Amino acid sequence: MVDLIPDKPRKGRGAVSNASGRYEPFTRVAIDDGWGQDPGSSGFGEPGFGADPPPRPTEVTWDATRTIIARNTSPDVPFDRSINPYRGCEHGCIYCFARPSHAWLGYSPGLDFETKLLAKPEAASLLRAELARKNYKPEPIGLGTNTDPYQPIEKRLKITRQILEVLRDTRHPFTIVTKSNLILRDLDILAPMAQARLVRVMISVTTLDRKLSRVMEPRAPTPERRLQALRTLNAAGVPAGVLTAPMIPAINDHELEALLEAAARAGATTAGYVLLRLPLEIKDLFAEWLEAHFPDRKSKVLKLVRETRDGALYQPEFGLRQRGSGVYADLLAQRFSRAERRLGLNRGGFRHRGLGDLDCSQFEPPPAKPKADKRQLSFL
Repeated sequence: MVDLIPDKPRKGRGAVSNASGRYEPFTRVAIDDGWGQDPGSSGFGEPGFGADPPPRPTEVTWDATRTIIARNTSPDVPFDRSINPYRGCEHGCIYCFARPSHAWLGYSPGLDFETKLLAKPEAASLLRAELARKNYKPEPIGLGTNTDPYQPIEKRLKITRQILEVLRDTRHPFTIVTKSNLILRDLDILAPMAQARLVRVMISVTTLDRKLSRVMEPRAPTPERRLQALRTLNAAGVPAGVLTAPMIPAINDHELEALLEAAARAGATTAGYVLLRLPLEIKDLFAEWLEAHFPDRKSKVLKLVRETRDGALYQPEFGLRQRGSGVYADLLAQRFSRAERRLGLNRGGFRHRGLGDLDCSQFEPPPAKPKADKRQLSFL
């Protein structure tokens, strides 16, 4: 007879478990057969019931992708193309809607998503080749639409930096969504492009509580650092707004107004919010996370989520998946609108206008074979 080893939170990681992806033929479980050397060990490299689970190191492998621009037709987002330099994200946000995409790779959307990362070292050269195509028509490109382009491994690999250099050299408009103050490293590119109306930035801030942030986003920079990044970007002339996403009922939803006020003080003039989304494997991962960190609130949180999703935990329909429906969702929308007006955010209809103020007319296609000094060109 064997006993299942219960999943336990690991320091510095978001997901509690590492269940197999939905495309895998087998399900993996950890067991304790009683043959361990001591009560805290299973004897097979796995912790027993009384031990804390060992840390999981971050592994990075190369992604041999042949294209770098992803296309979409979603009416919920204001762009039709995006670039993601990395698959998986070390920030470890339990609610990340990109987690299920890891199942396509044969990995788990759980711990694998935040520990088994794939980087795209050829991203810049692939982008240059795609922009050089004769039939290419420029529209704003979104960076950070799936996983964060400034997650910790970017500090060493600099793939996002290389992509920005291509966008700078071709004067191509783009947007960035990130939780990281590492974006300030690239101010030398962003500030001149902002003057030419070629870039917009959104900084994601989900809570002002450091302890809650560490639980929700274990390897992301602190809220203070993100607000400072927001302040520095705007002071440098880079239009940077705040994205309060996701709003989680009974966890961080009470902070909505405070988040918007802090962002406005940091110079933000634009803002947005997204209600918690729980597609596919995220539903179970989120429930495990609640049991581990908020057992007293688990039932209440899931009940409120269902109230915003017509009795389910997720609504995939366009127009509903980011805002939800019902009394709670409507109240959240009203709170955001009132704070938006009071703080002077999104004036001129920015939230509804989308990215129409970014200038696509300046685009200069790269040559088929770029010159050696191409990366040195400036806006002067």
